[in-house]
Amino acid sequence: MLQAGERNWFALHLSGATPGQLDTDTSHRATSRPPGGPRVTQDQTRWSIVSIPMEPIDLAARKLARLLLAGPFTVREATNRVRASLGRCPRWLSRGLTRWVPEIGEGARPRQQRVQARVRSNAGFQTAFHSRQLRLPASPPMSAMLPASGAPQTWNLPKLTSTHDLAHFLHLTIGELEWFADLKSINSKTLKARLTHYRYRWQPKRVGSARLIESPKRRLKQLQRHILHAILDRIPPHEAAHGFRSGHSIHSFVAPHVGQEMVLRLDLRDFFPTISRARVIALFLTAGYPEPVALRLAGICTNGVPSAVLDPGPKVAALPFPEQFRLRKLYQAPHLPQGSPSSPSLANLAAHRLDCRFSGLAHSAGAHYTRYADDLVFSGGKDFSRSAERFAVLACAVALEEGFEVQTRKTRLMRQSVSQHAAGMILNQKANLPRREYESLKAILHNCVRFGPASQNREAHPYFQAHLLGRIAHLATVNPGRANKLRSQFDLIDWGVSSSE
Repeated sequence: MLQAGERNWFALHLSGATPGQLDTDTSHRATSRPPGGPRVTQDQTRWSIVSIPMEPIDLAARKLARLLLAGPFTVREATNRVRASLGRCPRWLSRGLTRWVPEIGEGARPRQQRVQARVRSNAGFQTAFHSRQLRLPASPPMSAMLPASGAPQTWNLPKLTSTHDLAHFLHLTIGELEWFADLKSINSKTLKARLTHYRYRWQPKRVGSARLIESPKRRLKQLQRHILHAILDRIPPHEAAHGFRSGHSIHSFVAPHVGQEMVLRLDLRDFFPTISRARVIALFLTAGYPEPVALRLAGICTNGVPSAVLDPGPKVAALPFPEQFRLRKLYQAPHLPQGSPSSPSLANLAAHRLDCRFSGLAHSAGAHYTRYADDLVFSGGKDFSRSAERFAVLACAVALEEGFEVQTRKTRLMRQSVSQHAAGMILNQKANLPRREYESLKAILHNCVRFGPASQNREAHPYFQAHLLGRIAHLATVNPGRANKLRSQFDLIDWGVSSSE
């Protein structure tokens, strides 16, 4: 086993750094001061110095891949860029492009790693490199916005073609941008809460699991909101998505399913953490952003949870070990954090392909489909009623193919003979709140008049008056007559009475 000094020498030898540059402290400190050397920042110690350098042939493959991806990824466009940069396009490269473009996909901007791997494994490239016949430019041409064909070309998005543009757009320095993007998941390895970008809180679920609420700290939350309003709000989600959208609500979500013969309700398991950083990167690439910009935008909007947060606490230790293990693997990988202002919009956009497939599947079965976050509802007439069970199995398979999982224990097949409900509303004849909820609210208001509001605030709501007004307003959206009766009862409450007599 290597001793501490030998490990430091080994890292130094691989990195090519001088002894004064190497940070030998294994803790995740923001800065360090090596003996006899200047103060070294985290950017220097963690991001660039202690890293294994690339082989020259790998660097050449990366430069050529960047040149090929500096514009539309088609055989003609890529060949023209190579000719403009090198003066000619070698035969091995033109032949390679005729194979690579159909394999990877024409038009859209693919990941650089995919193109780089194909260039590196090409025999013609290896021969040209070793015979010194390949003269690549020191820096590739500036990348341009390259949205995918179709609808993405109509999105009016800010033009960010470099990391400098992105830093200026977010009002950050390059160092701050790298820190918040956290592409190497440094924050997921720190043991100090003050160095992380998020605050964490576990919430138990009713189905024997737990949910982690990840609340970004003030500065990161401002960046996420800026990305939400300036970029994500300009990208339209699928029409079947009704959650977290202006002009849509649970009423528009349940409206197509009122009075149907059969209602099928499905629930997606761990909707937000299931959406990985790779999906978010693909979304920004589809929007047209170059890969360095897409990587940092996705890094700001996703998070990998530190191991210390995932250690079995009182709310997690009570779960079975397989569930604890599943949650640890789920939250350790970079994902959409539940609690971030940008996550709901990104989740809608990441589920666009799922919505497309479910809409087509429902149309083929003569049914309607809508989605509110992780709640999926299908409904239809007698034809759909006869095939609803087989339809539910097929829908679960489609969700798995798209990277999601349906909680089968929450699946409900509801005919007209039973109470059809979704999003807390009854759907049999018209959208309405359940009678027990109305009766409960009516009893609370009646007792508030008789005994004072403090006697009815059993859940210790800090703003109990506003809480009751909100419940009455929610009822007014579906049943104004009942809401008016409850509002007149609310007006009789003496809010100066603090306790029952």
